[in-house]
Amino acid sequence: MAGIFEVSSVTAMVLSIVIAYFLGNISPSTLLAKAAGKDIKKEGSGNAGTTNALRVLGKKAAVITLVIDIGKGFLAVKVGFLLAGPMAAMYCALAAFIGHIWPVLFQFKGGKGVAVAFGAILGVNWQLALLALAIVAVTVLLTRMVSMGSVIAAISFPVLAWLLERDFFWIGCVMAVIMLYAHRSNIGRILRGEENKLSFKKK
Repeated sequence: MAGIFEVSSVTAMVLSIVIAYFLGNISPSTLLAKAAGKDIKKEGSGNAGTTNALRVLGKKAAVITLVIDIGKGFLAVKVGFLLAGPMAAMYCALAAFIGHIWPVLFQFKGGKGVAVAFGAILGVNWQLALLALAIVAVTVLLTRMVSMGSVIAAISFPVLAWLLERDFFWIGCVMAVIMLYAHRSNIGRILRGEENKLSFKKK
C-alpha cells in the first residue's frame, strides 16, 4: 500500500524514520519529574521509564508515562505506514524504540524501552504484541520480577515474530538484542539473586 504523499519512496522512508525517532525522544517521566523539581535520572534507578516514575513520582505519573510511551510507539508505526507503507512502518518501530532508549534531546539517556516497544509492536501486529505481553505477565506472576518478564519476552520475541510477522523478524531480533542490553544491569542482579521482587500481598 502506497504512502499518502507523492514523494520518492526513499525520501518518504527516511522522513518517517526520523519522525519516529524523535517521537521516541518524548520522555513524559523526565518532563513530569522536572515539573516536580526533580531529576528522574538522578533518583530511584535513574531510568526514565514507568517503573521509576512510579517509584519517584507516584501512581498518576507512572500511568501517564506508561500511556504516552505506549502511544508514541504506536503512533510512530502509523506515521511510517501513512508516509511510506508497511515496510517503513516496521523500521519506524525500531526507530521509536531507539529514540526512547537513546534520545538525543535528553543527552541519550532514556528508558529501557519496554512500553514503547509494546506500542510499536502493537502498531505492527496486535496479535504479536498481545502474545509478548502475555509472556511478560505470566513471567512476572511466576517470578515476581518485572525485569525478568521483559528479559524472557525479549528472548522469545524473535521466535514469535518468525511465526506471526515474518517480515518483522530481523527488526524484531535487533529490538530484542537492544532490549537485553538495556536490561544488562537487571540481568546481572537476577543472576546474583539480588533483583527486587514485587509483593502481591495486601498491606
